[in-house]
Amino acid sequence: MALNSPFRLDKANGKIMGVCAGLANYFGIETVWLRVGFVAASLLGFGSPILIYLVIGLVADSQPA
Repeated sequence: MALNSPFRLDKANGKIMGVCAGLANYFGIETVWLRVGFVAASLLGFGSPILIYLVIGLVADSQPA
């Protein structure tokens, strides 16, 4: 899989901070699968997905409008 563009937050298609939408665009997968995986990991008791989401949302650049 060739990744052509750098990772950017996708706030236009995102629900909260655009992290899942940006990751889905970056990896070329459906956003819903990334969101389901994130929610499942969070509900199963892993606290790190929430922290990772917040760090990515605060540090990463947004897509240009």
